[in-house]
Amino acid sequence: MILDNKPYTLDRIVRVGIAAGLLWGLIWLLGYLSAVLIPFAVALLLAYLINPLVLLVQRKVPNRVFAVFISLFAVLASVALLAWLLIPMIIADISNMGRILTDFVNDSDLAKQAAQRLPPHIWEAIKDFVVSNEVRDFFKTDNFWKISESIARKVLPGAWGLLTGTASFVMGLVGLAVIGLYLIFLLLDYEKVKQGWKDMLPSAYQKATLAFVSDFQLAMNRYFRAQAEVASIVGILFAVSFWLIDLPMGILLGLLIGILNMVPYLQIIGLIPAFLLALVHAVEIGSSFWVTLGLTGSVFVVVQTIQDTVLVPKIMGRVTGFSPAIILLSLSIWGKLLGFFGLIIALPMTCLLLAYYRRFLTYQSECIPEPLAEHAEKDHRQQ
Repeated sequence: MILDNKPYTLDRIVRVGIAAGLLWGLIWLLGYLSAVLIPFAVALLLAYLINPLVLLVQRKVPNRVFAVFISLFAVLASVALLAWLLIPMIIADISNMGRILTDFVNDSDLAKQAAQRLPPHIWEAIKDFVVSNEVRDFFKTDNFWKISESIARKVLPGAWGLLTGTASFVMGLVGLAVIGLYLIFLLLDYEKVKQGWKDMLPSAYQKATLAFVSDFQLAMNRYFRAQAEVASIVGILFAVSFWLIDLPMGILLGLLIGILNMVPYLQIIGLIPAFLLALVHAVEIGSSFWVTLGLTGSVFVVVQTIQDTVLVPKIMGRVTGFSPAIILLSLSIWGKLLGFFGLIIALPMTCLLLAYYRRFLTYQSECIPEPLAEHAEKDHRQQ
């Protein structure tokens, strides 16, 4: 397919240069404003994910305002319940793992047992890993709150900077309030903006723009919303399964594997820490390595089978979404360009660029002269 058969005149080269400069300027501006855009981007993604629930509630409660607040209350109540159940368990897991690592380092009976049961090179590698300050600091009991504070600094850098010197608890509340206000206003006007923006388009560009936006919405619905739902369920399945087999830090590891599942099949990376934790657990309780490793591996096999045979066909249908390579490349490029803000908008922007590229190909195919198109088709058949 010929993308463009127009000659590159001076005027056209200047236009391309201006377009490239504007694109670079836009990326620079987004990077410069990322501190204040991150809360808005988080709220916008949350609004996109929560709006289907609001529409469902609106079937019973026609008033949009009431439906929004009922939906937000349901979401907040669910999150609060999960936090109430999970946070104490995660903190207990971190504390228990810290105790086990201390026993390994202090040459206790557990360390002697591990030295006898593990191959020498594996035991030496584990000891070198355990004695590092970074690992020991990570498993301190209060580290969960330090991690939460670090995440809050990333998500709410603007609000955090304004409140420097005040209590961390107050900072967190104000930061969440910023996202909450954005979220409420976005949800209240979501459907109005969704339906009303079309009337603001010039008639000459309306058809092409609507087709482009339709492609973008389709790509977002196919991948982002559906894959987020699949990843959430997979994370819960892993967390519950690891908890049932009593794997150390199983709940936290399961939830992290669920997050990794936003990139299809990336959860396989979780095999490495899962098997290491299984070895530690086998030494701790004096059980067979093979039994513990077998149980851990079975969790991955069962959850992956459920994902491939039930969740993906039911939630995503025949749509496979982006390939894992494209997703990783997208996260890497946008993260490098715009930092944490780039990671948040990476997948939506990739959907946007994909929709634009498809429109571009459609436009180019329509612009090929008929004889040239027939000739290209003939050459293709001969090949």
